[in-house]
Amino acid sequence: MDREHGMVAVNGIRMHYVREGEGPPVVLLHGWPQTWFCWRLLMPLLAERFTLIAPDLRGYGLSDKPAGGFDKRTMAADVRALARELGHDRVALVGHDRGARVAHRYALDHPGEVERLAVLDIIPTRAMFARIDEQLARGFWHWLFHLQPDLPELLVGGNIDAYLRWFFERWTHNRPPVEEAVPEYVRAFSAPGALRAGFHDYRATFPDDLEADDASAAAGDKLTVPVLALWGATGLTGKLPVVDIWREYATDVDGEAIGDCGHFLPEEQPAVVADRLLRFLAPA
Repeated sequence: MDREHGMVAVNGIRMHYVREGEGPPVVLLHGWPQTWFCWRLLMPLLAERFTLIAPDLRGYGLSDKPAGGFDKRTMAADVRALARELGHDRVALVGHDRGARVAHRYALDHPGEVERLAVLDIIPTRAMFARIDEQLARGFWHWLFHLQPDLPELLVGGNIDAYLRWFFERWTHNRPPVEEAVPEYVRAFSAPGALRAGFHDYRATFPDDLEADDASAAAGDKLTVPVLALWGATGLTGKLPVVDIWREYATDVDGEAIGDCGHFLPEEQPAVVADRLLRFLAPA
């Protein structure tokens, strides 16, 4: 099917998106250090059943890179405004990595507008920081590094290619489909403002994202839409009780590990992930 690129003004920024397919709307949200491009292998496998909308999140890819607004509530509002601009009041959400954190907040803030939620290779932000120990600190050191003001830009800016490749090499099990995309991601993060914006995505954790998550937990807010959690069997997330953790945050959770797969599920195992998503998004 034809793949359409577009740009719309939403929530004070210009947001780039890619659209493909026909059917009920499914919004695909990428993580760091990627762009919409991470969905390129998955989209054709779902396009006969769904209208797929894959934006570049605020600060990423071809979308604007403002100085602020990287808390997940604002980023979710961007995506919601995009969906509405494209004519969809209710959507299913599929998020990977940082995009799954945006999708989680979207579903918490607008539960009546989300049909289903699939989260790829994460546990909730609040759960992550509640469980920080030696293993998590060693595995997710980059999150703590990216939180620091100015230093990541200073140390990474002169060698973006090598820095991003460190993650793609170590977080990947099935490397060829990820390796072929690395030049695209390096190009994207070499654009003016892109590094800063990606680090701001992490910096929004304190205080904005955790304050919002703590407030939701204190109010007793849990996701009531069906939730599917998928993770790479060989990755860092696979060392955690992923489904049990998500059941603390949602009432209807299913999930499973994807074999021969690291962190980058949509690229490492697109056919397996597409099959699992099809069964979840369009149950018999």
